[in-house]
Amino acid sequence: MKTMIRTTFLAGSAALALFAAGGAAKAQGTLVLYCAVQEEWCRAMATTFEKETGIKVAMTRKSSGEFYAQLKAESQNPRGDIWWGGTGDPHMQAAEEGLTEAYTSPNMSQLYDWAIKAHKDTQGRTVGIYTGALGFGYNAKLLKAKGLPEPKCWADLIDPKFKDEVQVADPNSSGTSYTMLATIVQLFGEEKAFDWLKKLHKNINQYTKSGAAPAKATSLGETTVGITFLHDMLAIARENPDVKVVAPCEGTGYEIGSMSMVKGTRNPDNAKKFYDWALTPKPQSLGAENKQFQTPSNKATPLPQFGLDMSTVKLINYDFGKYGSSAVRNALLARWDKEVKSAPK
Repeated sequence: MKTMIRTTFLAGSAALALFAAGGAAKAQGTLVLYCAVQEEWCRAMATTFEKETGIKVAMTRKSSGEFYAQLKAESQNPRGDIWWGGTGDPHMQAAEEGLTEAYTSPNMSQLYDWAIKAHKDTQGRTVGIYTGALGFGYNAKLLKAKGLPEPKCWADLIDPKFKDEVQVADPNSSGTSYTMLATIVQLFGEEKAFDWLKKLHKNINQYTKSGAAPAKATSLGETTVGITFLHDMLAIARENPDVKVVAPCEGTGYEIGSMSMVKGTRNPDNAKKFYDWALTPKPQSLGAENKQFQTPSNKATPLPQFGLDMSTVKLINYDFGKYGSSAVRNALLARWDKEVKSAPK
């Protein structure tokens, strides 16, 4: 009986060891990717990394603000490993709140200074992967049919003639729209900016969840004007010549699309492998291959053929540190919710 018990115990211990080893092996072969760019680009990143490394990728696509909220909700039990893409402001806020992990890739020396600055400003908790300027586009066919003037400036979008003709995302869920909110504040000062936002509100036909959605709506004729990043509107304009792209005359803000490693990641080694890989030229060229025209952060990555020449755009000196901070970002969003979104039209 003692022999039988001992044999059974050893067999059971061996089975548990095999189960544990199998579970660990499985964990080492997986990566949970939170992706905040266009679906096609997200899929390309996930499938290419999986193919090149053999690491199984579980990818979820959402807007930047949604992922920030998700990381906050999951902070006691992190589910994701890498948060890749989306505007830098929520990445910086997540860094400030300790939701992301510091990491310095050996590929940092390959990057432009603006990408490295994001890393330095957050003590290594995020890094720039692309950049792009904010602006808007309009459907020339609709504009002509409705007898509306051609908009060239931010000021043109609050003309009462554009009532129900403008679409933009909600800045709570969309990094694109928060960039617009922070841009207008930096251009005009906070009080004048909120006067402008209240007037714009009267012309909004829909606040979308995704920052890129107004570009598609402009092309489909669901809105006359869409406020987006210019690379999103350029991608649509390539397919529809009726869509015209505008860099606002007063000047505009821009984003530094970012990447962060989730604090408490269950797969830290694979997260670092993805992080290093994503900063190299081949993965960064997947954007242009999937009709996304942001300027990549690796200096050796070819600029997209149909991308925006940032030197032709009047850019403001966007303060990423201030407008990416929790205090300023939360205060602006709370004021927008109270004074703009809830205002009658």
